[in-house]
Amino acid sequence: MSVNAHELDLKNVEKSVINTVRGAIGVSGAVSLIIGVLILVWPVKTAVVVAGIIAVYAVIAGVVNLAIGIFSRRIGGWARFGFLALGAVFLIAAIVSFSNLGAAAAGLAVLVGVLFGISWIVEGVVGLTLIGDSASKVWTIVYALISIVAGILVLTSPLWGAALLWLWLGVSLVVMGIVQIVRAIRFGSQVALTA
Repeated sequence: MSVNAHELDLKNVEKSVINTVRGAIGVSGAVSLIIGVLILVWPVKTAVVVAGIIAVYAVIAGVVNLAIGIFSRRIGGWARFGFLALGAVFLIAAIVSFSNLGAAAAGLAVLVGVLFGISWIVEGVVGLTLIGDSASKVWTIVYALISIVAGILVLTSPLWGAALLWLWLGVSLVVMGIVQIVRAIRFGSQVALTA
């Protein structure tokens, strides 16, 4: 094999790798863009779809846990009971969710809102406890107070807070999707320029 043939093979491999990476970045960007647009155009319907996906996961997890509890010979009585109970809880949650996916989506949104509210309050309190170790005490206090106030606001209306987070997710996915698509288009040309 001549040196030129070897270089040609390397260039073909490089093109193949570049095209694969470009394709992966482009698909990732397109998926992000599509999901972001769906969230912004149909926020409630998209939330219901997400609740449905989680309900399907609950069915699968319920069946798996029940199967482990029923068919596993190596686990003891309490562990077996735990798997059976967990499987039943997952299946009950799935049945309740599938009976009204809209209510399940709203319940999930409230849960997410409450979790964010609590985590922001805790994060703010932790920030206040670290003032002594902070290089910028003023910014630490400002951050901590904003975090605590935001957490309290979200806890007073977790559904509203979750709705804002949901819309923010949609905007973020649209922006990231566009950036990824532009990166995919420019990826090959950037590598070609450096070669």
